[in-house]
Order: sequence, then structure tokens, then C-alpha cells
Amino acid sequence: MEPVAEEPRESITARVSKRVRVTLEQAAELTGSTVNQFMVQSAYHEAQRLVERESVIRLSQEGARKVLALIDHPPKPNKRLRDTAKAFKNLVRA
Repeated sequence: MEPVAEEPRESITARVSKRVRVTLEQAAELTGSTVNQFMVQSAYHEAQRLVERESVIRLSQEGARKVLALIDHPPKPNKRLRDTAKAFKNLVRA
């Protein structure tokens, strides 16, 4: 079996107040981890949550029905949309 190569690690430094450091140390101790492990785990978890929140569109059943109905039966383009599409085409050609 071939050994698995470990991914290179990067370093991140943060300057915090004493109050913040004490709180981080307490939280790390409660979770049985080092301050560094706690900070990385907490920041990574929050980053994943934020990326998912901003990447995924959540709809109610009614909202999903409306979107699907509009996809299946889109409204006819109105004058404003036609004018905007024309202006975009002219802009892209320039």
C-alpha cells in the first residue's frame, strides 16, 4: 500500500484581545482541544455554513412550484426586457 501524502499546511495568524484569548482558551479546554485546533475547527465550520447558505437557494413548496411553473411557461418578453436585451447585445458587440 502506498503512503498517503499529507497536504501542505498554511499558517494563519490572528491578534486578539486578552478577553478574547481567555474565552478561546476556556472553550478549547471544554472541548479537549488546543486553542489552535478549536479556532481552526470553529472557523472552518462557520465558513462551510456561510458558503452553503450563500450557495444554496432554499424555497418553500409553493415557491418551488412557482419557479417550475415559470420555467415551464415563461411569460412573453415585455418592452423593457426586449430593450434591455437589445442594449446588451449592442454593448457586447462593441
